[in-house]
Amino acid sequence: MSKVGTCLWFDTGAEEAARLYVSLVPGSRIDHVQRAPADWPGGKAGDAILVAFTLGGQSFQGLNGGSQAEYGFAASISVACADQAEVDRLWSALTADGGSEIMCGWLRDRWGVPWQIVPEVLPRLLADPDPAVSARVFAAMQQMVKLDIAALERAAAG
Repeated sequence: MSKVGTCLWFDTGAEEAARLYVSLVPGSRIDHVQRAPADWPGGKAGDAILVAFTLGGQSFQGLNGGSQAEYGFAASISVACADQAEVDRLWSALTADGGSEIMCGWLRDRWGVPWQIVPEVLPRLLADPDPAVSARVFAAMQQMVKLDIAALERAAAG
């Protein structure tokens, strides 16, 4: 377990969420599931109370707190995607079953956790030394919900 990680609060869905997350991102795994030794205010004996998992090499914990927490946008899980197929796959899986699309590559999964699904090409295009290129890419991105690599590249090309 890493010395520093991120803890995500869930009502009761930490184990289900962690299993979905690790199934989607390479280099991921469930490290440990701590189960309640007795009934507690948030659940029953044997329920998962803390799920330690590694997501793309980063340490996370999912805590079943027994009540729903609201996530803001001050923090999110950001995934750099190699190609459009990966963007599409993650987008589809994370918005399924009650997830929601936001804008500019942002979404919320069915537990309300905010995610950024970002093609690896985007930071490079935004950092283009020609300010006109980066401005066109930025303008195109602002019109998108799920990011479209081909459209971003067309914007860059002018």
